[in-house]
Amino acid sequence: MSQTFRRPEGGRIKRNKPVAFRFDGRALTGYEGDTLASALLANGVHLVGRSFKYHRPRGILTAGAEEPNALVTVSRDAARSTPNLRATQVEIYEGMTAESQNRWPSLAFDASAVNDLLSPIFVSGFYYKTFMWPAKFWTSVYEPRIRAAAGLGKAPELPDPDRYQSRFAHCDVLVIGAGPAGLAAALAAMESGARVILCDEQAEMGGSLLSDPDVTIEGQSGRQWSTDVIMALALSDRVTCLTRTTAFGYFADNFVALAERITDHMATPPASSPRERLWQVRARQVVIATGALERPLVFPENDRPGILFADAARTYLNRYGVMAGRKTVVATACDSAYLAALDLHRAGVEVPAILDIRREGGALTAAARAAGIRVETGATVTGTRGRLRVASVEFGHVQADGSVRHDAVLPCDSLLMSGGWTPTLHMFSQSRGKLRYEEATGRYLPGRSAEHERSAGACNGTMALGAVLDEGYAAGESAARAAGLATRGTKTFAVAGATTPDGQVLGALPHDRNPGRVKAFVDFQHDVTAKDIKLAVREGFRSIEHVKRYTTTGMATDQGKTSNMNALAIAAGALDKPIPAVGLTTFRMPYTPTTFGIFANTSRGDLFDPVRRTSTHDWAAAAGAEFENVGMWKRAWYFPRQGESMHAAVDRECRTVRAAVGIFDASTLGKIEVVGPDAAEFMHRIYVNPFLKLEVGRCRYGIMCRDDGFVYDDGVVGRIAADRFHVTTTTGGAPRVLSHMEDYLQTEWTDLKVWLTSTTEQWAVIAVQGPKAREAIAPLIEGIDLSKAAMPHMSVRTGSILGVPCRLFRMSFTGELGFEINVPAAYGKAIWEAVHARVAALGGCPYGTEAMHVLRAEKGYIIVGQDTDGTVTPDEAGVGWAVGKSKPDFVGKRGLARADLLKPGRTQLVGLATVDPKVVLEEGAQITPDADPAPRTHAIGHVTSAYHSAVLGRSIALAMVERGRSRLGETLHVPMPGGAIAVTVVDPVFYDKEGGRLDP
Repeated sequence: MSQTFRRPEGGRIKRNKPVAFRFDGRALTGYEGDTLASALLANGVHLVGRSFKYHRPRGILTAGAEEPNALVTVSRDAARSTPNLRATQVEIYEGMTAESQNRWPSLAFDASAVNDLLSPIFVSGFYYKTFMWPAKFWTSVYEPRIRAAAGLGKAPELPDPDRYQSRFAHCDVLVIGAGPAGLAAALAAMESGARVILCDEQAEMGGSLLSDPDVTIEGQSGRQWSTDVIMALALSDRVTCLTRTTAFGYFADNFVALAERITDHMATPPASSPRERLWQVRARQVVIATGALERPLVFPENDRPGILFADAARTYLNRYGVMAGRKTVVATACDSAYLAALDLHRAGVEVPAILDIRREGGALTAAARAAGIRVETGATVTGTRGRLRVASVEFGHVQADGSVRHDAVLPCDSLLMSGGWTPTLHMFSQSRGKLRYEEATGRYLPGRSAEHERSAGACNGTMALGAVLDEGYAAGESAARAAGLATRGTKTFAVAGATTPDGQVLGALPHDRNPGRVKAFVDFQHDVTAKDIKLAVREGFRSIEHVKRYTTTGMATDQGKTSNMNALAIAAGALDKPIPAVGLTTFRMPYTPTTFGIFANTSRGDLFDPVRRTSTHDWAAAAGAEFENVGMWKRAWYFPRQGESMHAAVDRECRTVRAAVGIFDASTLGKIEVVGPDAAEFMHRIYVNPFLKLEVGRCRYGIMCRDDGFVYDDGVVGRIAADRFHVTTTTGGAPRVLSHMEDYLQTEWTDLKVWLTSTTEQWAVIAVQGPKAREAIAPLIEGIDLSKAAMPHMSVRTGSILGVPCRLFRMSFTGELGFEINVPAAYGKAIWEAVHARVAALGGCPYGTEAMHVLRAEKGYIIVGQDTDGTVTPDEAGVGWAVGKSKPDFVGKRGLARADLLKPGRTQLVGLATVDPKVVLEEGAQITPDADPAPRTHAIGHVTSAYHSAVLGRSIALAMVERGRSRLGETLHVPMPGGAIAVTVVDPVFYDKEGGRLDP
């Protein structure tokens, strides 16, 4: 098919670079620079899709991101198939394959179009009333059918082979939108010396200036002025210009997310390039210059292919050299449609009439008549005819009493409409700014700001081009000044040839048809009509948010960009209320649909859950260790010897540690360096323990609570110097503990001079535990006296091991004499091998996490997150002795004083000994007073840890039980499917209750 609707000249496409592509199997051609929509129109293709519910024929409606109809699937191969792309934003490339959606067996003949004939049944809300009965039909009939019919495009089933990237960026001024206001704002910020990021969703910056051949700025054509400004910005090393980049989310503290499409427009994307890049921008100041969107007119049969926005037709003509039709009727309530009519007329398109709903017409009515175009004022569209494309327009005149007198039928092959302009408020609203309604112009505008931003241009309600440029420059200058830069002041631009798009209408146009039967569409994709909105009001819905959900208006992929204001006006009219009284729907992110790939980014495959390995991992693997996942770490679980089962290996490891010595990799424990003159005060506040008087070289077991008084984490803290602490956390708790500390340091205690640094991966930690631990490491340690008097339990020293700097802790998580050797991670494996040789020579062995769990449970040591569940206080966990009761304040002090935490019936940590010592309880099992409790009986606790102890020759368990400490010696029961297990409540310390083995 030849490009019969392409003008022989004009536009910004590259006519010397033809592009072949396919749409629904048909071979078509366009030019480099075309969008799929402009190329289809050039080939005379208006029918591009079917509506969601009625499957009515739908054509290209707009020229931008607000497009509700022209949704297509673009495929490179089976894995690279992307559904629901807007043809108005898809750039064609050589060999591109695109397909229409939501039709069967073909676009021209869609069997589901029978729904249109059944539309009296499929009114809004019929889902809620129809699928209620019979109840058993829901799972067998209704839900399967609804799911089969749901959706538009088909998602690819193969893994996405493309790469995605993420980048964090900071700037003084972020400008969202590169139309006239955005370019002026970026220019002002650049001239002030600001670091600027300028982004625009289109392939080319310039916005409306690219489609306006008449306007001049500073004596240049608007296109040339924009080209010069863009060049100046691009040549500045302080400015980053991002085309094909959509600002889709505005978050707290001027954090804005941008989606940059890098290779979608390329026929052969480089293998080294990512498909998309996620920009996460933190800006000192933001200028929102997102423009405005043209509104449709709501009249009977306003959805036929060939009916499109007037400004979209002007864009296709002047930017792409494409005529929307050869005989074009224009229906409008706004002056901007006259510009489209005049441009089309000059291009040789027949314009039978301009139908202006305004009784007096507009500023360009005389100019249109002077050009020979028939203008009917006070006119309204009463209907259209045509099957797969509009063929004629019926119109009439509105009488003084509001009635409509039918006048004539105008044959045509396209109909342009304009109901006025709606400022694009999505970014401002996402920033939590408050909107205000301007009654005189019938539009919402930015009101009170919540972030450091300002709106400029059409999105701020400013429509005259000269004022748009002045306001944009002033916004850029103001943003740069607020960012702390010296500025040059404001500027006024000389503009000629521009027309201000005055005039608007909201709601449905009057007509002479039966309002209960005609379809005047408000939401084109979801087939929501004016009568559906009125039905929702009759059904009792009063808020637009409820009307939206009942009718689904504004819930399509365009998120109400073309429908919201008309829906508001119709609902307000039906309720006889002003528009603000009906409410306003929420502007949710993303601004336009955004790929899952850009969010997942590199977090997929092996990187979805990154594996962290310690420096001894390869040694442990070579030694035959089995591994378990702990957080993101791979940890040696146990070290089986030839023919050993897991239980046998763990029993051997536990006995060896108790009898001789064991070596354990504790590198995964979180480690945080707390440094600064106020470090001790900070530790004193963030932990429940007292820390001000902790001596240099000593350690303390620390309990950290949330402000509600519940245990958050624990670990040993060593004071390395007067202003330095080495803090350890649980393996899985390291990130959240650091965040918790930073939160208080940055928001509550900003006066403290303290610096926090994560050192988890900087230190390899080798734990040597057992009666022979001192003997094992003594020959290797340099510069540290290991004697009991010189280095008592819970102390820390700095020295070296085999010439490698180390921090040596004397501490134990087994109840035996223990040391933990901290060395730089790069030396971890070498030091481990040397220590292991000494351990092996003394009859010791390496042990894994399972043996560590058994050994600590024998001593009654808790693991936060296993023996606690986020609702346990220090006292309930058996570590109430750690709480500094004389401290004036600490995080959680007031929480611990809450009445509900002082009630006597709360759970407490206890030990459980099964009556049958061979039975090992299941962790998580419930505990009841009776062996055979009645259904719904209240459980008085649960098992938190349960193991077989080879040293004790029996099973052991820890549990949280109501009033547990008062139940010592009492027999309770653990109901299980095979029968209840009798247990005796005992002290949680099963081994060496006196603690003599800790400090031999």
